[in-house]
Amino acid sequence: MDVRELAVPGAFEFTPRVFPDDRGLFVCPFLEEPFVKAVGHPLRIAQTNHSKSRRGTIRGMHFSDVPPSQAKYVYCPQGSLLDVVVDIRVGSPTFGRWDAVRLDPVDFRAVYVPEGVAHGIMALEDETVISYLCSTGYNPAAEHGLNPLDAALDLPWPAEIEVVLSDKDREAPDLAEAEKAGLLPSYADCLAHYQRLRSAG
Repeated sequence: MDVRELAVPGAFEFTPRVFPDDRGLFVCPFLEEPFVKAVGHPLRIAQTNHSKSRRGTIRGMHFSDVPPSQAKYVYCPQGSLLDVVVDIRVGSPTFGRWDAVRLDPVDFRAVYVPEGVAHGIMALEDETVISYLCSTGYNPAAEHGLNPLDAALDLPWPAEIEVVLSDKDREAPDLAEAEKAGLLPSYADCLAHYQRLRSAG
């Protein structure tokens, strides 16, 4: 398993070894040992999510209150997608910075999204499947979103693909509005939460 930290500190790309043969292939998209070595604590799995999207669908940019928030480990078993993370932790040295990774069933890369970081995906083709492991269950009262088309963020959605958005994502505030409204997590709270996870692990 190859591991690379993204431009958003605490977010990681994991690339597993793929073993093809005349029957097909075998791959482990998640392995605990390299995960713990990179992140510093085990991934508690409270929920698994699966969605299918048509080309151009953007789901995001989503985040939740810290603590406890919700960490995610995301991969793509069918189709292809662009996975985007944004540092929205107020006080972070990299506040507002984003990074993006293409996920597909060729390399089977996965992205770990830590608590306090906004996350979104765009399906690059029809019938794209997103599968992810979540550290906590869904809590609607603690869930928030940012407008994925916020010009100030300038996220790298491919210009040649027509965007498909839910009403909720289209009407979400931009980063500046969310910060002004006090919706964004603080960097200090996130660091304290990460330390609790490492101590418990």
